[in-house]
Amino acid sequence: MVDTLSSKEVEEQLAHLDNWSVVDGKLKRVFKFDDFVRAFAFMAAAAIEAEKMNHHPEWANVYNKVTVNLITHEAKGITERDFGLAKKLDALAR
Repeated sequence: MVDTLSSKEVEEQLAHLDNWSVVDGKLKRVFKFDDFVRAFAFMAAAAIEAEKMNHHPEWANVYNKVTVNLITHEAKGITERDFGLAKKLDALAR
């Protein structure tokens, strides 16, 4: 089992990420791309990274936007795994 992070630990980690916030107990970010093809390409690349980590996002795509919510379901909260995936997603979006 993976331990959840405290509120303080989450805030400290958030300080190192751009455009992420905590909404309803999950890490959330909306990625915006030039068009649908770029948004979908991001999702395809992100899916490969998520599968490697065995840590899968809750996400939705509408045209050029991809909304991502991260939570570690087995821990019922935000963990280091969520921040690790957030960093990988940020790198892919660049």
